[in-house]
Amino acid sequence: YNHSALAKEWILKAKDDELNAVSILKHRDGTPSAVCFLSQQMAEKYFKAFLTFKKERFPKIHLLDSLLELCLKIDPDFIKLKNDAIFLTDFYVETRYPGDYPDFNWKDGEKAFKAASRVKDFVSEILP
Repeated sequence: YNHSALAKEWILKAKDDELNAVSILKHRDGTPSAVCFLSQQMAEKYFKAFLTFKKERFPKIHLLDSLLELCLKIDPDFIKLKNDAIFLTDFYVETRYPGDYPDFNWKDGEKAFKAASRVKDFVSEILP
């Protein structure tokens, strides 16, 4: 069972989310809520790539704050991503289901993508 190969697969999937988010932001050929969702997904996959690489088991969850807690046990520096993780966590549900959720605008999308990019940069520097 090759943990580093699986970690690479998580990163490749995260890069798919990133490409799609960038395209939507650049061409406005989608919706801000899609960018928010893709940003949440991108960050989630980078957290899971790190945990996989470190051979750390994690539940099948999408809550970034919970994934961050697992990362923090291995590397306390992850605390730098706490605000981004908390900010992005809610987009998993809010962007996909009807309910009393706010309408998302392009500023939200840009903010979400910047948060996800910080997660990407942080994890990319740690992983070989």
